[in-house]
Amino acid sequence: MKFTSRAGKLKRMKKFFVTTPIYYINDVPHIGHAYATFAADILARFNRALGNETFFLTGTDENSQKTVLAAQAAGKEIKVYTDELASKWKSTWKKLDISNDDFIRTTEKRHKKVVSEIFQKINKNGDLYKGKYEGLYCVGHEAFLKGDDLDEKGLCPDHQTKPEQIVEENYFFKLSKYQGRLIEHFDNNPKFVEPKERYNEILNFIKAGLQDISVTRETQKWGIPAPNDPKQVIYVWFDALINYISADPSKWPVDVHIIGKDILRFHACFWPAMLLSAGYELPKKVFAHGFFTVNGKKISKSLGNAIDPLAISEKYGVEALRYYLFKEIPFGNDGDFSFKRLEEVYNADLANGLGNLVARVAKLCETAGLETKPQSEKVTFPADYKTALEELRFQDALSLIWSKITKVDREIDQSKPWELINKDTQAAKALLTTLVEEIRGIQTLLIPFLPETTEKIAQQFAGPKIQSAKPLFPRINLL
Repeated sequence: MKFTSRAGKLKRMKKFFVTTPIYYINDVPHIGHAYATFAADILARFNRALGNETFFLTGTDENSQKTVLAAQAAGKEIKVYTDELASKWKSTWKKLDISNDDFIRTTEKRHKKVVSEIFQKINKNGDLYKGKYEGLYCVGHEAFLKGDDLDEKGLCPDHQTKPEQIVEENYFFKLSKYQGRLIEHFDNNPKFVEPKERYNEILNFIKAGLQDISVTRETQKWGIPAPNDPKQVIYVWFDALINYISADPSKWPVDVHIIGKDILRFHACFWPAMLLSAGYELPKKVFAHGFFTVNGKKISKSLGNAIDPLAISEKYGVEALRYYLFKEIPFGNDGDFSFKRLEEVYNADLANGLGNLVARVAKLCETAGLETKPQSEKVTFPADYKTALEELRFQDALSLIWSKITKVDREIDQSKPWELINKDTQAAKALLTTLVEEIRGIQTLLIPFLPETTEKIAQQFAGPKIQSAKPLFPRINLL
């Protein structure tokens, strides 16, 4: 156990554990995947800056029927296919400067071992039984559906495909047994699921009555065999959810699961019930973000509008993408992605706002020959900013930063240090010293959001002398 000393007293270091969803590996990452992963990265960097012992987990969900179909479509043996795709996902996160501490694959031995252990714990607790499943199965969701889940054409509303009619003998989990305990947990923990509308949605789902769910597949051969019946393969969602523990059981429980709202039931109902049965603590928070549209249309492979985050980052920079997503879309709400709006925000906020301010102050310091003291290594965040990030109000945190940028710009315009340099050198240097501290303060606030920019500003204003440098964000010529 690590300890930090403060005011002469030993204080236990606070732990923080955040996860992304575990992503299907049937394709490469798109902008929606990047959005959730950026959000977890922001929280991880924020907590590291606070000095918290931080664990940030992401990974790939590889034991699904979708993976099998994708490998067949690619004409590749499934192990070769999953290895190639996992490598692409890891590479994408590295190129996007994602600071994950671990990357779990559900085909790894460490994962299979913990899945088997938890399955046996649940079985030992009397919560598994064999029965016949007859109903609808959507391969796109890798989920069992009811008739009222379908649209008027009898199709899955998300994938616009007709679910398969399945008849199998499977093992069922006694989800219904945990209805009362789940309701009690929701009542006692009003921030267990956020935003509030998602909390209400899942609580209503639970109160409407839970039915036992199938947790193995008889006909599927790709996956983790059930330890009590090797002829059965553990259902992909039962298997995948356990990644949050299998990566490193010592880190559990998680502080925040970042997920999309389409997988809310799995994370806020099925997963907690599984944990209760197996004797684990529950997650502290499940936060469901909204969906993206692109220029008003839903992201779809068939429409050809799935946006590659790497292509955007190559053109505008990773940090421009990070900033745009969390400045424009309140986290938890649905949002629309627009290249036109991205360029407008880039020029207005990054080039003309942050970038211009940093360049102005650096040039003034260079002209005045200012020498500064080194920046303090201690990181402190204002209370309102800290609260905004703790509550996942990323947009509000960014608003606080940019209000500070506007304020400092206004101070420069009013004090006119370029005139003061020629009239009163000492007064000019005193003013510029204050402005340098303002820039350093802004740089600190940017740590979770724009880590590369933060480092550039820190180096430029490290002192003792401050020099001009290339623009942080060169302006884009809008068409």
